[in-house]
Amino acid sequence: MTITPTPEWQKLWAEARQNSQQKSLEPFESYCQVPRQLGKGYSRSIEVHPQVRLGIGNYEYYDDILSQCCESDHPLQFAVFLSGTSREEYGGQIGEGYTLISGGGIQRKMTCLDSKSSMGIGFSMPPELLATFFPTGDGEIPPQLRFLAKGNEWQTLLYPKTTTAIQTVAQQIVNCPYHGMTKRLYLQAKVLELMSLQLAPFLAEQALVQPSPRLKTQTIARIHHAREILLSRLENPPSILELAQMVGMSDRTLQRGFQELFGTTAFSYLTEKRMEWAEQLLRQGNMTIAEVANKIGYSHLGYFAGAFKRRFGITPSESLISKKSVSR
Repeated sequence: MTITPTPEWQKLWAEARQNSQQKSLEPFESYCQVPRQLGKGYSRSIEVHPQVRLGIGNYEYYDDILSQCCESDHPLQFAVFLSGTSREEYGGQIGEGYTLISGGGIQRKMTCLDSKSSMGIGFSMPPELLATFFPTGDGEIPPQLRFLAKGNEWQTLLYPKTTTAIQTVAQQIVNCPYHGMTKRLYLQAKVLELMSLQLAPFLAEQALVQPSPRLKTQTIARIHHAREILLSRLENPPSILELAQMVGMSDRTLQRGFQELFGTTAFSYLTEKRMEWAEQLLRQGNMTIAEVANKIGYSHLGYFAGAFKRRFGITPSESLISKKSVSR
């Protein structure tokens, strides 16, 4: 069974925060038990830095939770599940092999389905803090990390794969053996370590992309912006001409520069990301092939099936069957 949080749900949580005994003696930490009407478990909130809040949660609700996230300003956030899952309607998933990097910017309105039992950690901060953690000398966020600070634009959502190292650090955070200032210092180090592990594959990918000496710095920045627009509008992407106008350059320069920077055309890049999204949706197993095709912007099922097979070597129906076989 699945339930949707109501105002009464929020009221129960507010009362629980007021009534929960302060089981931690640390001045920078708070503890709250899950309201008994909803389930059992706890949440802990730790201020590891004046602008970095670490959360640790171990929940066992009576039902799965279907919640609505409103469009709003969002801080930079990193999250790892040690058990359980959270899936959002656009195909993203935390848990069962995936973690989350939720960039600073405007969060889209979306629906999320959380399993009734989960355990994980997450920490949030203003994206401007990246300039402090990774100083460049000019007081600005390093160019490699600016995709995490979108301001008034749609935020970047990434789902890095879980690794043994990531799981180990998350578990060390949950089981921190220290107290007082030593605990705070230890958790500060672990937060930075986890951040680096989750960002590693994306920074490595950027390192392989060498800026062309024939492209101006401003042109490179605009092409990166164009890529971010494509990622934020996979289900309804602009045409190449529209995209070029949105970033202030000619379509010819955009196409040539995209090829030089990323080794592929903008259309091929878009198709690749759409197919990855489709594969995630099929893996979840709660949508038909037609629904997945429509979700990612394909009105013709045959075109979708052909693109999917070229990318993964199997048809969407074969992928759906294999996923169902694995889950049995």
